[in-house]
Amino acid sequence: MAAWLCCWGLAALLPPAARAAQDEPVQALRMARIQAVIDGRPQDWRTVPLPYHWDRLHRNHGGRAVVEARFDLPGGPSAQPYTLYFPLIGNAAAVWLNGKLLVRYGDLDAAGRDDYGKIARQVAVPPALLAAHNLLRIELRADGGRRGGLSEIYIGPTEQVQAHPAARAGALRYAGSLFLGAFSLVVGFIALMCWASQRVVDADGRLRRETLYLWAGLAELCWSVRVFDALIEHPPLAWPLWGVLMTGTYAGWVGGVLLFCHRAAGWEHRRSMRFMQAAAGALVVAGLVCSALSFAWFRPVLLTGWLGAVNLCAALYALVYMAATVRRPTTARVLLAAAGVLNVAVGVRDWVTIRLGNDLGAVTWNRYVSIAFGLALLYIVLRRFQQASGQARELLGTLQARVAAREQELASTYGRLEAAAREQARNHERERILRDMHDGVGSHISAAIRQLQSGRSTSDEVLRTLRDSMDQLKLSIDAMQLPPGDVQALLAGLRYRLEPRLAGAGLALEWAVQELPPWPGLDAQAMRQLQFLLFEAISNVLQHAHARVLRLEAGAGPGGLAIRIVDDGCGFDAGRAPRALQVRAASLGARLGVRSAPGRTEVAFTLPAA
Repeated sequence: MAAWLCCWGLAALLPPAARAAQDEPVQALRMARIQAVIDGRPQDWRTVPLPYHWDRLHRNHGGRAVVEARFDLPGGPSAQPYTLYFPLIGNAAAVWLNGKLLVRYGDLDAAGRDDYGKIARQVAVPPALLAAHNLLRIELRADGGRRGGLSEIYIGPTEQVQAHPAARAGALRYAGSLFLGAFSLVVGFIALMCWASQRVVDADGRLRRETLYLWAGLAELCWSVRVFDALIEHPPLAWPLWGVLMTGTYAGWVGGVLLFCHRAAGWEHRRSMRFMQAAAGALVVAGLVCSALSFAWFRPVLLTGWLGAVNLCAALYALVYMAATVRRPTTARVLLAAAGVLNVAVGVRDWVTIRLGNDLGAVTWNRYVSIAFGLALLYIVLRRFQQASGQARELLGTLQARVAAREQELASTYGRLEAAAREQARNHERERILRDMHDGVGSHISAAIRQLQSGRSTSDEVLRTLRDSMDQLKLSIDAMQLPPGDVQALLAGLRYRLEPRLAGAGLALEWAVQELPPWPGLDAQAMRQLQFLLFEAISNVLQHAHARVLRLEAGAGPGGLAIRIVDDGCGFDAGRAPRALQVRAASLGARLGVRSAPGRTEVAFTLPAA
């Protein structure tokens, strides 16, 4: 009695609208009159139970239908809002209540385009449209093979309709599809990023990408598209092309999962891996062909048969995988085996319920239990990535140690090579000095000895030869300190060394040397050659010209560096220029010009511009 009084008191405290809502439960409309139009031919009106499964009744032919359902409100409508709830309506539809249009879903005349029959629909009903006796009229457009039609209809106060188990189930299906699609998309993206960034060393020692991540990424991306399809009202492709694509995504998911499982089990080097790859490709091709023929020929048995074959093959593979897992269990194998058994069982259930049954409101469970595969894939991918990162760090540490050891070895080798290079440079310098002394000083001393031995040379001639030897020795010593390319310093040193001798021989020196820039391309060897070339020309003037004035000119211009030695001596045959001048000029790459006549002889050297 006390409990009854409490309930009565609470009911009395409720507002009138809430009490009315309790008095007006949700009605479920499960019978309707329907007139279908197939291939442009209207059929007779008939009374059918709801849900109205279009594909089962009309063998996958597209068309339109008019549905009429009546319901009564014995107490009359209340002032609170009402709601019509359709677990499934469409593919396109227009809803009328007592002659007034409530809502339109899609274009009734555009076959194969919009699809509003994938999720539940709620339609608000203005209380002013309700009467004691009501007529609900629905115009439908259904595309063959697209699960079009009309489910049972619920009507009642909005609060009670939204609290109804059917409405709650529809909301959960929508939220679940959204969550699972996003989850598969994230897992697929992570797997593909791992595939793109990670490389492993194969048996041949070559770097390659890990296909485990590729199969996981492709499988999850295919499944995310498949799951998101439940939320797409305006597909980018017309039906049945969109239906063929969705079959391909399902086949891609199954094939990717099978290849991933095979790779995760460590069977990638077996012959069965090639067979599995071929089987996965054949699975996708067969799915596309069977679905296309099923929609084009209005033969759903083709698609149903393909789905059944897929379930059978998956079940057999799951048994083999379970047996291998029992023999050699690992965390990855156990997770994949459990997920595989669960998905195969649910796949068989969906095939029997949806493809073989007549329940239009039946929903796929595979969409939800597929998260088990997604979680297993994510765990294995991240675990493999962690292991690969650890191996990479170890390899990096080993590589750094080897690089450090190699650098130390190279530094030691470089030190030895540098010491050997310095020693070789010293040897080359000694050899050069000895060669210069032999070719210059040595040859002059030898000439002086021959002059003395012959007895035919005067003391002045012998003295001149010895002075040439001494001058060349001094110039050789000067050449060791000349910077490369500094022709100005070379000419200054030549003047310093030879001007006293020129004065002693009665030769006046005219100096016409301009400011000279450092000349590129003249290394130490070239500088010595240029010095000897000039000394040779001046020595010829001293010995043979009988001149009174020697003029030295030098200047740099666009044509190169020009040096001229001019004297007013007796001259010589210019067609027979001294051989020594020609050889040294050729070694420098200089142009040699000789002009001679009594009273003026000119020997010119031109070094080309760099």
